[in-house]
Amino acid sequence: MSDPLPVLDDLAAESGELDALVTELSEAEWKAQTPAEGWTVAHQVAHLIWTDRVALTAVTDPAAFDAHLAEAAARPFTFVDEGAEAGAALPPADLLAGWRSGRAALDAALRGAGPGARVPWYGPPMSVPSMATARLMETWAHGQDVADALGVRRAPTARLRHIARLGWRTRDFAYAMNGLTPPEAPFRIELTPPDGEGRWAYGPEEAPQRVAGPALDFCLLVTRRAHRGDLAVHAEGPDADRWLDLAQAFAGPPGTPRAPRGEGA
Repeated sequence: MSDPLPVLDDLAAESGELDALVTELSEAEWKAQTPAEGWTVAHQVAHLIWTDRVALTAVTDPAAFDAHLAEAAARPFTFVDEGAEAGAALPPADLLAGWRSGRAALDAALRGAGPGARVPWYGPPMSVPSMATARLMETWAHGQDVADALGVRRAPTARLRHIARLGWRTRDFAYAMNGLTPPEAPFRIELTPPDGEGRWAYGPEEAPQRVAGPALDFCLLVTRRAHRGDLAVHAEGPDADRWLDLAQAFAGPPGTPRAPRGEGA
């Protein structure tokens, strides 16, 4: 992933797909409740605006981002929700306009960053491709919440490969977020792509513990958008099995897990 342009192109495509989903929504549909408790469709889009704006600050003004981190640390359990709540109060047309202009500005900033640029974030600094991957993951995950609220079934695409790889790379982070020490040995991840052709594989082939299943289900798992029991993702080995209960590809606390289907999911 040394060339950032492919993932930036995929981020733009993912954003465009969600944009097409919400652009013609009625006022009532913007207020529809999503699976995230207390968050409407408007909250989901407002959150993407907020995080795009923060990412743009991180790329273009690291000192201002440091100030943002200090402010976030003072209100760690409410800061993100406050941003979504403020944005959700705006008229839908203003939300859409702000999201479109914000993501265009971020795209330009990421494309204009120099080779080897490191972007500060909530954890360690990230490369431009890693930042774009994180934005794609969030856009897809919050887009899933929107689709669920509207009763829309989205066709999975090859863009999921970015999220799948991120889910694999954040294995140890997920353990740390739960106050646990990660296993020393890596896992092998083998996923069936959306088109069913071949497989996406991560980790050493000889690893004794493994995770396998459809790429879509794995991405739903690591973004915590579905209950593990509703997904066809399977583990071989006790550590790999435990990880499937902890996995998360996003920064911050794990949040409330989704209920199984039939129990309010």
